[in-house]
Amino acid sequence: MPKIIPKNMPKNMSKTPPADLIKMRSAKFKLGEVVKHRLFPFRGVIFDIDPVFNNTEEWWLSIPAEVRPHKDQPFYHLYAENAESEYVAYVSEQNLLPDTSGKPVRHPQVAETFERDDSGQYRPRHSVLN
Repeated sequence: MPKIIPKNMPKNMSKTPPADLIKMRSAKFKLGEVVKHRLFPFRGVIFDIDPVFNNTEEWWLSIPAEVRPHKDQPFYHLYAENAESEYVAYVSEQNLLPDTSGKPVRHPQVAETFERDDSGQYRPRHSVLN
């Protein structure tokens, strides 16, 4: 089947899209979902999603090279908790798994942003989160 290229499409788009468009993908998890870290003992509720890495280079380089995730994947902002404390975490998609424990997340900002329904799922309190 022949390739149909619109007349107004730039010539460089006629062959292959730019690499950043190829690597962009949909997020696996959604706002309000409870997830846990694949390697470290913490869990949390997702309150924001970046389609690709959007933090400082200093933060990036602070991760040991042998476990440093790729930048070209979704990164999630979590209201996180571990056995000792609550905090905000920034985690790559490759390092998250669904948390199926059904336990509520105790981070104090969860209640400000989300409501927990009868099934244990978190729903945004407001229609627009920022």
